[in-house]
Amino acid sequence: MVTLKIPKEIHAVSTILKKNNFEAFVVGGSVRDLLIGRTPTDWDLTTSATPEKIVELFPHTFYENDYGTVGVVNDETEDETLKTVEVTPYRIESGYSDFRRPDKVEWGKTVDVDLARRDFTMNAIAYDVDTKTLVDPFHGEEDIRKKLIRTVGKPDERFSEDALRMLRAIRLSATLGFAIEHDTQKAIEDNKQLLAHISKERIRDEFIKIILSEAPAQALDLAARLGVLKYISPELLKGIGVEQNRAHAYTVWEHLLRSLQHAADKKYPLHVRVSALLHDIAKPHTRKWLNDQWTFYGHEVVGAKIAKSLLNDLKFPKEIVDKVHKLVRWHMFFSDTEEISLSAVRRMVRNVTPELIWDLMDVRAADRIGTGRPKEAPYRLRKYHAMIEEVMRDPISVKQLKVNGGDIMKITSAPAGPHIGFILEILLSEVLEDPKLNTKEYLEDKVRELHALSPEELSQLGREARMRNELEDEKEVEKIKGKHGVK
Repeated sequence: MVTLKIPKEIHAVSTILKKNNFEAFVVGGSVRDLLIGRTPTDWDLTTSATPEKIVELFPHTFYENDYGTVGVVNDETEDETLKTVEVTPYRIESGYSDFRRPDKVEWGKTVDVDLARRDFTMNAIAYDVDTKTLVDPFHGEEDIRKKLIRTVGKPDERFSEDALRMLRAIRLSATLGFAIEHDTQKAIEDNKQLLAHISKERIRDEFIKIILSEAPAQALDLAARLGVLKYISPELLKGIGVEQNRAHAYTVWEHLLRSLQHAADKKYPLHVRVSALLHDIAKPHTRKWLNDQWTFYGHEVVGAKIAKSLLNDLKFPKEIVDKVHKLVRWHMFFSDTEEISLSAVRRMVRNVTPELIWDLMDVRAADRIGTGRPKEAPYRLRKYHAMIEEVMRDPISVKQLKVNGGDIMKITSAPAGPHIGFILEILLSEVLEDPKLNTKEYLEDKVRELHALSPEELSQLGREARMRNELEDEKEVEKIKGKHGVK
């Protein structure tokens, strides 16, 4: 007897099936995750009932496929993982002409027959929620204890049925921290060419899961060693064995993997992780021997184009493609902290966009760690952070007020002159004290009030406001520099 924590919503589906004289088992990845000690991200049941019978038994279902899977909808739960439970009849599959899906599906009579069609032993375990017993004909529980990924039956047969299983095995090794059993690993090497039949969208999905795993570098390195990497993208292979200069302790490929792994360790979002992996993708294309060292001039420009092409080929969403393109293109920003001007920083923020500037800093940090350098933030990176905060900070500048000089001339019917600058400085001083005052309505009323003052009064108030604004500006800059420990 094995006690697994099954949500009441799943137990309820099983109970309804059994009350109507059908067998029902929790199956697949959900059982595997429970045995490992993880919380399942989705739930699957298998049953002796046909799809038509399943639809009859549940008030809210959808059935829109050729493989018998019925989605049972539970509107009463707030847990998104339990909103839809997939219930599938015992199946027998045959014929895989596209190396991905069965040509023929029949309903099976026993759970053992259904388990025999599954990919890996750890996914071929069924659990009876009432008797608390496992049905485990292929010793998947033992393989879970050994942390081994092994196919159900002959690996050559499993991979010829669905070639994507090879990439899935590599992905699961990264997400679960399991090793791929020897015969299974050899079969991946022998059958890798079948991945050419798999759609780019499916390969992309597995690639994304690898990138978002805890050990993406290990998985992609394994993919390279097994000959699978070129089916993700041949471009990734070109950095293998490509040596760099003394500043880099590793080859291009090793550097990219280490940069990616740092991004994963920091739990950066997908577009930052992909950018970390691809930021030097063009180094093999731009590598030249000059003055007794390797140079890679323009690799960020060429790399941005290669990254965009690579991601488009894998059918990535446009938003991700655009973000990665920008981050790769500008990852070589700045050089000497003593020569960087705030105007250069402003141009960089404009090029990358304020939304991506901190992601660019994360890519830069990953790049640095990927060279084999210490993990502490160096002075240069801290200086970059301080300068970026300086050009993006609150309080706001005169340019960010909701009214400008043209608005003031229109409101007051007065010509251009020093009084316009004085009014703007006074408005800014108030907004620095209370940013909520930065509304068109309030500032326009204030303009009328200030315009009614004598030129002498306005000049005096304007000069005092300017001094206060400059002092506040200096305080903010010093605060930012102090936070980052830079001058």
